[in-house]
Amino acid sequence: MEQMQISGRVWKYGDDVDTDVIIPARYLNTSDPDKLAEHCLEDLDEDFAGEVEEGDIVVAGDNFGCGSSREHAPLALKGAGVGCVVAASFARIFYRNSINIGLPIVESSEAAGEISAGDRLKIDLQEGIIYNRSSEKEYEITPFPPFIQKLIEEGGLINYTRGRVK
Repeated sequence: MEQMQISGRVWKYGDDVDTDVIIPARYLNTSDPDKLAEHCLEDLDEDFAGEVEEGDIVVAGDNFGCGSSREHAPLALKGAGVGCVVAASFARIFYRNSINIGLPIVESSEAAGEISAGDRLKIDLQEGIIYNRSSEKEYEITPFPPFIQKLIEEGGLINYTRGRVK
């Protein structure tokens, strides 16, 4: 299995970022990740969609992805190029939807509390390490089991399953 590392700049948000903030309901007439990405987080951060770069990392507090069970929220983040979401905690359905589409998300209260907007991170999903290049601080996270690593590596549950059903 290839090394699962993500490097990028931090976009920092607080607690209870709900799915309607991640992708407002007025844009749910499509499930195209590129179209959703154009409006990702626009009601919370008007600069995000236009300035986020491939591999950037969203860091947030508790209960990220709360609200509805819409799959559009992680699709919008992934479509925008977000490489990973780090939060103190996630809403359960958002967590599962993210893994299902191949968007890595990791929990770390310590990292979520200490990392700042604009910091540069390197996340090693296999080793379970978040390294903040800006502060030179390291945080341990629980690595994904090999099955989940493979699912993320292949771009989500549908691609993973497609490769096994002949």
